[in-house]
Amino acid sequence: MEAILKRLESAEVRYEELNELLMLPETLADNRVLAKLAKEQASIMPLHDGSIKLKGLNQEISDTEELIELDDAEMVELAKMELEQLLSDRQDLLDHLEIMLIPKDPHDSSNAIVEIRGAAGGDEGNIFAGDLFRMYTKYAEASGRKLEILGSSPADMGGYSDISFMIKGDDAYRHLKFESGAHRVQRVPKTETQGRVHTSTATVLVLPEVEESEFEIDENDLEISTHRATGAGGQHVNTTDSAVRIIHKPTNIQVNVQDGRSQHENKALAMKLIRTRVADEIQRIEDEKTGDIRKSKIGTGDRSEKIRTYNYPQNRVTDHRIGLTINQLDRIVEGKMDQIVEELLAFEQREKLAGNVK
Repeated sequence: MEAILKRLESAEVRYEELNELLMLPETLADNRVLAKLAKEQASIMPLHDGSIKLKGLNQEISDTEELIELDDAEMVELAKMELEQLLSDRQDLLDHLEIMLIPKDPHDSSNAIVEIRGAAGGDEGNIFAGDLFRMYTKYAEASGRKLEILGSSPADMGGYSDISFMIKGDDAYRHLKFESGAHRVQRVPKTETQGRVHTSTATVLVLPEVEESEFEIDENDLEISTHRATGAGGQHVNTTDSAVRIIHKPTNIQVNVQDGRSQHENKALAMKLIRTRVADEIQRIEDEKTGDIRKSKIGTGDRSEKIRTYNYPQNRVTDHRIGLTINQLDRIVEGKMDQIVEELLAFEQREKLAGNVK
């Protein structure tokens, strides 16, 4: 309990520091700093409140223990019953606080930006990319979240060569962050005349949306151009230059957005996408410099890492990182992903409790 109390005390001190910082005129004048500090305070408020509650319980326990020393048999009996309940309540609170003290990903509450690309398998890889997009769409709908397409390149035979979208809602990134990696499908393609099972892949990248208040891009580093939006087969889907392409020159990261209703909307979506990708790349470079590369048994989040296999003939999905196999592929591709998501989050929590993940 001593270690928990020390960390709770630190949280209380930091909470009060943030209270003072949030009242400073220079903080109120800088929306970016204000948003950052307010977000940090909101994240530690449950610890602050839990610490106050724990102190209250400790005081009640101390007072009740004094009653047990009285020369009054009836009062002593009542005090012992009260003490038993108080000790149980304190242990429950300590168990809860221990979980709350597990290091949290600061981006867990963010919206999730997802990019899917058809990879190995040609047309079948693109078709599978479309199937994954449909799965995430259904999952977002079932969980009460909203999905917004940022950009897409439909493939001639169906599906997408690549598609980017944002899932908005409570803890969207927390629930989708472990989807990054290579997804493998084993099935008989529609184009297969001999009935043979083929293996194809699509890759998924999940990043937390980065708000303008969190990361500022120098507009001088951007090359912004417009062009006509095109659909599958290169056919024009409109006659105005509404599609927007942005290149971040220092990193050469490029985004192309054409699915919005206007050039203005496409530019806003493209800026969200480029900001998120550039912030992630700069963080990756910084982590490499400091040696702070965070890895776990759940994976590195690298797009090339094989994470899951969808076997259609056997109606089976296997997540290779945690050894999870579910014989309900038909349900999972319809967006019923809760078991996979919860198992991955539970595994992450166990790893953090064991000190294996920062």
